[in-house]
Amino acid sequence: MSLFGNPEYRWRETYLVLFDQQQRPSENAFRQAIERLGERYEIDSLVANDLSQVDSITLLVPADNAGMDISFIQGEEVAEQLEQMRSQLAEDDLLAGDEDNLAQLDRCNARFDILHFEHLLDFSELEADEEFMDPAGLLIVAQTICGLCQGVAVDPQSGTFL
Repeated sequence: MSLFGNPEYRWRETYLVLFDQQQRPSENAFRQAIERLGERYEIDSLVANDLSQVDSITLLVPADNAGMDISFIQGEEVAEQLEQMRSQLAEDDLLAGDEDNLAQLDRCNARFDILHFEHLLDFSELEADEEFMDPAGLLIVAQTICGLCQGVAVDPQSGTFL
């Protein structure tokens, strides 16, 4: 079940992992990669297709007061996103090493969307905009997925590579 449907979680940000769909990892490989991250990461639900490839997964990271919904996307939506990203990424804005990531986008035709959620705690005296989640877990998961599918991670809000 999506964390969007859970009132204890609030969406904070979305990162993308873009890759060639031929590199789409199996359910087993995905599960093993998450388990190697340690006990901090709990697989709440995992949905696979008929080929035992991950369609969606929900991870909970209680130590970080966070959770993640990860969904596989392919087709026209990915092509449109890539076209938009290429027009937004100016070569002047690229950091050292980003040229390889930019070139890799030409081989991408699928992506995993990683929606990052904050687990809301009952702190009535806190301001609504104060955060208690640790974003490091999101970066670790994005890097892990990149390794699984030889992909490239992007923060679409800032238009930067991770």
